[in-house]
Amino acid sequence: MAEFSSRNWLAMASAAGVAMAGRGVPGATPPPPEPASGVPARRDEPYLNVRVFGARGNGKTDDTAAIQKALDAAGRQSGNVVLLPTGAYLIKGSLNVPPNVALQGIFRAPPAGYMGNGHVASGDTPSSGSCLLATGGKGKPDGTPLISLNTDSTLYGVKVFYPEQTCPEPPVQYPWTVRQLGVGAALVNVTILNPWQAVDCGTVTGVRHYIHGLYSQPLKTGLFIDKCTDIGRVQDVHFWPFWKIDPKIGTFTLTEATAFLFGRTDWEYMFNCFAIRHKIGYHFVHTPSGDPNVLLTQCGSDNGVPGTKSTSVRVDGNQAHAGISFVNGQFMGTPSVEVGTTNTGPVKFTNCGFWGGPLTDAMAILEGSGQTTFMGCHFTSWAQRAKQSPAIVLRRGGLTVDGCEFMDAGSWQVALASDAAAAVIIGNRFHGPARIRNQIGAKAQIGMNAVD
Repeated sequence: MAEFSSRNWLAMASAAGVAMAGRGVPGATPPPPEPASGVPARRDEPYLNVRVFGARGNGKTDDTAAIQKALDAAGRQSGNVVLLPTGAYLIKGSLNVPPNVALQGIFRAPPAGYMGNGHVASGDTPSSGSCLLATGGKGKPDGTPLISLNTDSTLYGVKVFYPEQTCPEPPVQYPWTVRQLGVGAALVNVTILNPWQAVDCGTVTGVRHYIHGLYSQPLKTGLFIDKCTDIGRVQDVHFWPFWKIDPKIGTFTLTEATAFLFGRTDWEYMFNCFAIRHKIGYHFVHTPSGDPNVLLTQCGSDNGVPGTKSTSVRVDGNQAHAGISFVNGQFMGTPSVEVGTTNTGPVKFTNCGFWGGPLTDAMAILEGSGQTTFMGCHFTSWAQRAKQSPAIVLRRGGLTVDGCEFMDAGSWQVALASDAAAAVIIGNRFHGPARIRNQIGAKAQIGMNAVD
């Protein structure tokens, strides 16, 4: 702990003097200048309305400059809420949300979007409510993001729609919709209907990001997290066809898209997250910043299109001391789980369900040197094409299967290849005879499994 001294006290007193600016205290730092437009930027206003700063919200006039003017005014106040009333705000450029500023729309939950069968939710349209119509950066995926969030800035209650997105004929590439630039950036109750890439908490920084309530149909990448050297939190994220249920879009995302992409995370907490129709649901990778360490509760991934291939969970790297842990998850993929050869850390599934589609053979293919654990899990509908395919294939590393139920009678449950390190398969229930291929002999402990 830092020593308290007269020097510390003087520094604190100086900071207090700055904080008293604008309160009529003699000698205090003067308040920030008024906006160039002449619109007042009073500190005692509970929010700043973008309409006062010239935004039209008619879907035709470019409102980029007017909204940025309001954001800058809030920044000069050392923080405020910038209100985005109901309207369709055309954004041909990009917006930068200053530190301690919230860009806030009317929504108190993510807007519902598309509801299937050719209909949207009652009263909902792509541009209803507080909506940003994004056209800037078209064809430039590495360009400036639509919205940049600085330290402790927030995007809240807003819908984003790309009206010029033509996917699947072919899809238009855009920059990230939202990028975190500072510590503690937050995104709450936001729907991004049809982005090329939705939310970036990793290119610049991912430290202490907070995401609560995000709906989107990302065409390439949904959420990217990296450079998170202090805990990040993600809750209630739903990647689903909120824009269009279209077979061609489904085929494209199932061959090109990743829903959740993780680089370095020093403790990432995730809760109630879901993805459907992506090539990879959850992808964990090594980056120059390091490896992931993620705890996921009630998170799942679904292929969603029978007869197509996808992977629910792909692990190509994680932190060896903690790794990846899914609890109460549900997964459909071909296969559901892949652990790549570069992975060295632990991967754990507890109380999870795995089911297959017409192209599913093995449910889990494990090739890394780390340990993979399944506890209290259920497996069904594997070996759909290759009848000799087991549900779990261990090619390298270690495996624990404990208290699980394998529901397909007569199918192989586990295969242990000769290069595998060790395995423990105990206390499971097999519908039909126990069918375990063991090429590692005594390195595998197999017993106390119930057969019916």
